[in-house]
Amino acid sequence: MRIMKWVGLAAALTLAVACFLPWVFIESRNITVSGIESSGTTFGKPGYFHFFSILFFLIFNFTPRIWAKRANLFIVALNLAWAIRNYFLISICQMGECPVKQAAIYLLIPASVLMLAAALFPDMKGQTKNKTN
Repeated sequence: MRIMKWVGLAAALTLAVACFLPWVFIESRNITVSGIESSGTTFGKPGYFHFFSILFFLIFNFTPRIWAKRANLFIVALNLAWAIRNYFLISICQMGECPVKQAAIYLLIPASVLMLAAALFPDMKGQTKNKTN
């Protein structure tokens, strides 16, 4: 499963790029919301948590220790939950107005799922113990 390390890297880069692209457009207020720019709304800056989790994902993904792989599972699970939260919270219809979803909002979940798959199948060499009686 050596390829999964590089699939995870590509997914992390895709997620980072998606945070800079527009997620939704709110027509009534003429506001474009992205992961790092949501002025005029109460969404905050949801892309910064993705950046934080991508940083730790990359560090743990390329560290050949078992504790790093276990910690990576926790990080990518939080990242996937945050992506699902962002998808539903930012693109939900409020007070009869539905924002127009842009292409980058659709990249959040698949990129996060690919990061989770890369963390589930790490490239670890098995340890063998010789039992001699």
